[in-house]
Amino acid sequence: MAHDNEEIRSETPDDNIFEIKDCALIAIATGESAVTLKEFFNIINKITPASIYHHFWGGLLLPRFEEREFNNDFASWAKRELDDDKLAEQLALISPTDFPDLESLRREIIDVVMERMNEASCLSWFPASSALEFIRSRIVVFDTHVRVAEPRELGEIIPDLSPSTIFYHFIDARRRVAEGKDDFRAWLENWEECSGLCEKLADLDPYFDTLNKLRSRIAAVFAEFFQGG
Repeated sequence: MAHDNEEIRSETPDDNIFEIKDCALIAIATGESAVTLKEFFNIINKITPASIYHHFWGGLLLPRFEEREFNNDFASWAKRELDDDKLAEQLALISPTDFPDLESLRREIIDVVMERMNEASCLSWFPASSALEFIRSRIVVFDTHVRVAEPRELGEIIPDLSPSTIFYHFIDARRRVAEGKDDFRAWLENWEECSGLCEKLADLDPYFDTLNKLRSRIAAVFAEFFQGG
């Protein structure tokens, strides 16, 4: 099943059963590209939110042999193609988890770029060595047919979940679940005794880790909670 933003649910949802899903991101060209910072500014003002999502989160699902220098594509482009270290650092400091929605994130990017262009007019028109191609994502969701019925059981299988499953349930869920929660916390709220576990999971920022590291951190939170209990 493929979708952009809609929530995926089973036909007969059961709050007491957690359905493990997996996913993949399909990259789709928007037809928009920027060679100068001014062009970037004009496009970021109007581009679909799905493109902003892709350029901040999509890289997590790409196979890599080394750590990324920057966590979002905009910062990487500013560094490598515009050769603007200051702008790259400012864009790299933006964490999407600090914003309630993609429109708020868009406004932050706009403010950072506008401030940088105001520092020197030549920065607006300086050509990059390579254009930034704006991409949007379409997420394809797969049912693993794995089901868990109680919190301890979920904690036990976390280490065996694929990185893309972690992405779907702990990151992409924040677009689908009320109050920007991940799927794990949304489900665990059915158990009053798991309030402490939910608080610990809420403290995890998924943006600055690889998915493998994030999975390990989530697993450690579960393990600590149930061993302590």
